[in-house]
Amino acid sequence: MKTLTNKQHIRETIALSLPLIATQIGHVFTGMSDNYFLGQLGKTELAAGVTANGIFVLLLVFCIGMSYSSTPLVSSAHVNDDVKRKALLFKNSLFLNTGVAILLFLIMFFLSPLLDFLQQPPDVILLAKPFFNVLAFSMIPIALFFTCKQYAEGLSNIKAAMYISVVGNIFNIVLNYALIYGKAGLPQMGYIGSAWATFIARSFMGVAFLIYIFYNPQTNDIKKFFRKVKVGGEALLSLWKIGINSGMQFTFEVAAFVIALFMAGKFGKEAIDAHGIAITLASGTYMFASGLSSAATIRVSNFMAENNKPELKKAGNMAVLLVLVCMTFFALLFTAFSKVLPAFFTNDPAILALTSNLLLIAAVFQLFDGLQVTSIGMLRGMEDVKFPTYITLIGYWVLALPLAYLLGFVCKMEVIGIWWALTFSLVFVGLILYWRFRKLSGVKIQKFKN
Repeated sequence: MKTLTNKQHIRETIALSLPLIATQIGHVFTGMSDNYFLGQLGKTELAAGVTANGIFVLLLVFCIGMSYSSTPLVSSAHVNDDVKRKALLFKNSLFLNTGVAILLFLIMFFLSPLLDFLQQPPDVILLAKPFFNVLAFSMIPIALFFTCKQYAEGLSNIKAAMYISVVGNIFNIVLNYALIYGKAGLPQMGYIGSAWATFIARSFMGVAFLIYIFYNPQTNDIKKFFRKVKVGGEALLSLWKIGINSGMQFTFEVAAFVIALFMAGKFGKEAIDAHGIAITLASGTYMFASGLSSAATIRVSNFMAENNKPELKKAGNMAVLLVLVCMTFFALLFTAFSKVLPAFFTNDPAILALTSNLLLIAAVFQLFDGLQVTSIGMLRGMEDVKFPTYITLIGYWVLALPLAYLLGFVCKMEVIGIWWALTFSLVFVGLILYWRFRKLSGVKIQKFKN
């Protein structure tokens, strides 16, 4: 049983997390680049894109959360050199995640007419509906990408996703420009061209990663078993149990932010745009925490497979230390450049002023957002998923949303009050989940593995 120093844990976590962070930033950069191009067209187009993406992300994160189930299970099989089980897990995760993506696509298809009932500015909804319909098509290729990504992470293969994400984002930027303005012989589609650019780029990423899994020597050892193993049974059930909880954890948090977007919409297009820009910037820095969380999942699950409790605990604590240092840096950055960063997206004085104030609040909640996502990652690596699901439900729905209504509408703090409510929920969830990790890492592994 190996023993590592805290410095070794920090070095290994950083080395593992850097490609993961680059991959995570790539996904946020897709939204950032879309918002940039839409912002150049006008505040109505930007608000439409923010609204459509807000609803799309609400369903998307459930799909992504489902895919996260494979990482700790594949990691255990990989540590034990069980190639047949790796093939079994990959085939079942493909079946499960693709099925969920198709179901979500159908939900989005029938959900589009309901956008009229969101009580948002009519001209925003008019543009948001066709944008939303195009985004719906990208749900299935995203499911393919994340199924492959999480499988590869279970093998500690983390660079493939980074390279594919970088190429996909370059593709997205080029297509945004070409399709919006009609360049390189492509049709001039206006704002809707941004949605088609995103769909095409995501389709490329999903197909490219699937090809990589089956043809790269580092990952294609499962080919000889892939056709033989069956869909169903214990593997599918294990993936479902972890996946449904991970999906709900993501959904509870993101749903709170999406509902906050609709609350902000009651205060006008400027409030929607400010909320969207601030969330986009905060999401970019959040991806550093998300990358560290994924690294923590991989490392904790490896120590789980080795039954090495002391190193499991140290790995988790060092991951928390790293995320707090990282998010403190970004908090200082948001504070120092709160008036500068929004100018990359808009030149409207009202939107700039409101976004600047929201970034000061984001500077506070980032610390606890980093703590909660890292704690969830560590607990997922320990295959402890039910308790975090209950806590995220309480934190984001029982606490955050009523408080957002109270501060935003009753106390007339508007969007500022809504953001302080979200901050309070992140403090609650982050502290409780880290306490959960500290508690479970002090007992026998067999007792908390579920």
